[in-house]
Amino acid sequence: MTNIIVALLLFSFIVFFHEFGHFLAARAMRVRVLEFALGMGPRLFSVQPKETVYSVRALPIGGFCSMLGEDSEEEESAEDSLNQKSPWARLFIVVAGPLFNFLLAFFLAIFIVAAVGVDRPALVAVTDGYPAAEAGIRAGDLITEINGRHIVFFREITDLLYFNQNEAVDVTVQRQAGGEEQELSFRLVPQYSEEYQSYMLGIQVQGGRQAVRGTAELVYYAAQETHYAVSSTIRGLLLLIKGRVSTGELTGPVGIIGAIGETVDETRQYGLFAVLLNLAGLGLILSANLGVMNLLPIPALDGGRLVFCLIEGISRRSLNRKVEGYIHLAGFVLLMALMVFVMFNDIGRLTG
Repeated sequence: MTNIIVALLLFSFIVFFHEFGHFLAARAMRVRVLEFALGMGPRLFSVQPKETVYSVRALPIGGFCSMLGEDSEEEESAEDSLNQKSPWARLFIVVAGPLFNFLLAFFLAIFIVAAVGVDRPALVAVTDGYPAAEAGIRAGDLITEINGRHIVFFREITDLLYFNQNEAVDVTVQRQAGGEEQELSFRLVPQYSEEYQSYMLGIQVQGGRQAVRGTAELVYYAAQETHYAVSSTIRGLLLLIKGRVSTGELTGPVGIIGAIGETVDETRQYGLFAVLLNLAGLGLILSANLGVMNLLPIPALDGGRLVFCLIEGISRRSLNRKVEGYIHLAGFVLLMALMVFVMFNDIGRLTG
């Protein structure tokens, strides 16, 4: 039960941060916020100091920021209605939610990097008989690119090898030689290891993570951690579209809560700080995921609303709000159907 409560709190905090972005942007654009709620379902309690109702609701999953004129033509004449604002003002309000998710991911990354450092792709050894050693890569080399993609973390190499099994990869390294820095390129074909049951280049890095030096490095690597989480989400979506990842591997709220619960169980023995560190790592991934998913051009999501704002802003013609509302409603129904499908997948995995 404790694990479920922790999972719900983490999930709710991420959604709260998203909605808080919408809230602040709406206030900045002078749009009236009717209600800012934490949770869904019936209200448990609420306060209304001025025009906005601040409430806590019974179901601790999600939340919302309800604005005047958000999904209807009601109150369209009011100056503080969303419908009365320019498409660019509405676009700013729409984008603010996902941007706050990326901001939260960055804050969590700062905490993680400051606490445990980063996994730099600096080689401490190469294994004889494997492609790296045979090509001339040495201990002390720093891997900077693979297939033209800039490499910051060692785990990025593992990801690339997983999705490019038995395919040639172009590897660029930096090498210190005679007091000078050289940039060298190699073409390697990963070799299958029976021992590790995976394709490998035969490179080794220092175990664990290395501490960063100074504020500039901390901010840089935190930004790179955020970029890695966002780009990994996008790559996962592309793999799903290409059919290289099945829909059966999708995870929804039930699976996420289960994963958070497992994380708490596995790290509790190492103390509170270890639990918080691992929850921060999950929070970073989930927040980046939520930001990316909400920017998809699907009706009912922020990305769908963003598309309508762009169309209206570029064409300089007002769109039919009623038609737009129907499109978002249809999108919402489809999303709910997908969530039900994913939920049954999650339950099947947990009980299977």
